[in-house]
Amino acid sequence: MGLLPAFLLLVSGIVVLIVAGDFLVRGAAALARHWGIPSLIVGLTIVAFGTSAPELVVSIQAVMKGAGELASGNVVGSNIANVLLALGLPAMIMAIPTNMPGVGRNALVAFAATIIFIGLAFLGNPLQMWQGAILFGGIVIYLLWMFRLAKEGAEDPILAEMTEIEEGEDGLPASVMMSGFFVIAGFIGLVIGGNLIVDNAVEIATVMGIDETIIGLTIVAIGTSLPEVATVIVAAYRGHSEVASGNVLGSNIFNLFAVMGAAALSGPVGIAKQLYVFDFWVMLVAMVFLMVFIGTRQPIGRKTGAMLFIGYLLYLAALVRAVI
Repeated sequence: MGLLPAFLLLVSGIVVLIVAGDFLVRGAAALARHWGIPSLIVGLTIVAFGTSAPELVVSIQAVMKGAGELASGNVVGSNIANVLLALGLPAMIMAIPTNMPGVGRNALVAFAATIIFIGLAFLGNPLQMWQGAILFGGIVIYLLWMFRLAKEGAEDPILAEMTEIEEGEDGLPASVMMSGFFVIAGFIGLVIGGNLIVDNAVEIATVMGIDETIIGLTIVAIGTSLPEVATVIVAAYRGHSEVASGNVLGSNIFNLFAVMGAAALSGPVGIAKQLYVFDFWVMLVAMVFLMVFIGTRQPIGRKTGAMLFIGYLLYLAALVRAVI
């Protein structure tokens, strides 16, 4: 297969994956409503994991097909894109506040998740089942904590985002049969989209003679981060840029704990040497940069947003230069 067909199929897989993930979340949320399951439970399970379905499916399928370095590259690249791209672009439209209730504690969790993941990567490569169990245990503890905070009536942007889709009528299938169709179509689409992405990412890496990690850090990472990018850009245009920081922090937490944890539980996850030398530290510095703004409760304005976006372009340029 040539380079162009493989690239087009990979992009098609990303589109299928994103649409299928949305179908799955809406169908499952509607079924839960029909069955009388509380919205809080739906938000902390179906919606929480469903919104991370693109990264989750790609990572698990990559590991099962022996392309574990694609999985680790996808997660690290997605987290970098989330901070530099998904915050940089909307901040250039409207300043993003960082002083909302709950943002500080979620920033600490995201930072802790970053440190734990990097630490586990230095303890053993490839990541084994015990490392996956620690990471996945992190998301279980986090969701239990969210459940407790919700019961206590605490305000939290991530919790609000997870329960929002179930509470609104728009976009949810009305009947049980249609809800079931959404769920089945979502599952099938995730499998098809994941296969297209993994197979063609490996093909592109082979044809170009580069490591599959680079494909995971760039094309696949940007593609699977598109829902976050689109969400925060639309919110900024509508004057609701405050959702951006919660969206990014939640995505990063789930990528490191749930996605990498599930991937390592399904098989060994290889980590390329490049991540140890460069990308881990870009991810960590981006997270620390965001924490400075959250800790000082300073909004991320247009100039800072432009700086984040330029930083992402420079990061991509560094990756391209490394393979030329």
